[in-house]
Amino acid sequence: MNTVQEKNKIRNVATIAHVDHGKTTLVDAFLKQTNLFRNNQEEMGQDRILDSSDLEREKGITITAKTASIIYKEHKINIIDTPGHADFGGEVERTLGMADGALLIVDAQEGTMPQTRFVLKKALELNLKIIVIINKIDKKLADYDRTYSRIQDLFLNLANSEEQLDFPVFYAIGREGKVFEKFPEGNVKEANSIDGDVYCLLDKIIDYIPEPKGDIEEPFQMQISNLDFDAHLGRKLIGKINNGSIKPGEKVVVLDSSNLNTKQFGQVKVLQTKNGLNYVDIDKAVAGDIIAISGIESTAIGATVCHPERTDILPKIEISNPSVQIKFAANSSPLAGTEGEFVTARLVQERLEKEAEININLKISKV
Repeated sequence: MNTVQEKNKIRNVATIAHVDHGKTTLVDAFLKQTNLFRNNQEEMGQDRILDSSDLEREKGITITAKTASIIYKEHKINIIDTPGHADFGGEVERTLGMADGALLIVDAQEGTMPQTRFVLKKALELNLKIIVIINKIDKKLADYDRTYSRIQDLFLNLANSEEQLDFPVFYAIGREGKVFEKFPEGNVKEANSIDGDVYCLLDKIIDYIPEPKGDIEEPFQMQISNLDFDAHLGRKLIGKINNGSIKPGEKVVVLDSSNLNTKQFGQVKVLQTKNGLNYVDIDKAVAGDIIAISGIESTAIGATVCHPERTDILPKIEISNPSVQIKFAANSSPLAGTEGEFVTARLVQERLEKEAEININLKISKV
């Protein structure tokens, strides 16, 4: 069982970008170059390690936000890999609250795109510290100066303070796992012709991204940002500890802003945090760390899990309206009834309602 990580040694950073600008590939380099895997492990030969579902691998995009953690120079860096496709913007909004900084990744050839604007706007609204990475500088038509100029324009349009206009910029060849503080000398378009790694970016994350806020001495308080399920442990409530500390066996209460009259009491059976890609049991966690709590059967994403003596509820997670609307209706075509075995409206409704319990992006209305 692992022990608690000191708060000042924790960094929570999200990766944000337009779809296919290289977020997950860059995270691959973090995981591999910090010796998370042995040289003979399967992951060392994989791409897009965090895109674990069959649909994500088939489409080549991130659909659900995921977390991983690495240890670098005695610091624990929690990495939150977010989707880049506009249809999954809600995943970005509900998980950015766990971060204290963000890596904004922009394709050097495509430049800033609509989703670049969306994710940067959300990050600046949360006052996250931003590190900009101009990626894919090895592309044939990459235009670094134009891309940098467009990034500056985007910050000028979206920044809420003068301080947000000052941000560090790095250059990257993500597929080779190389990041540079200054534009590298040599022919960047010739594959593997320039030496490099990701350590300068990891150093900047430690120096530039602030340690998490929160008071360790206050009673425990955490907001549920995600849910997971384990066949042995049951439901896991995932989030960043806002204040205080927690140990297995302690009693907590779930406060939901959508139902202020209901308090759900429970006890922490198992306390876990990410070690690399996997959850590991820990005996204590403090403000700033991202944890998973087992033993409480709640599906209220956005609710506050806290010490029974606390009565204050954390602000509700605000989610933009869905970008896609689908209407389910009876099939009136000549082939009605031949599509499959489970096609009744009741079964479709049950499946959608089950999904809505853990997916706050999904809104269901009956007509």
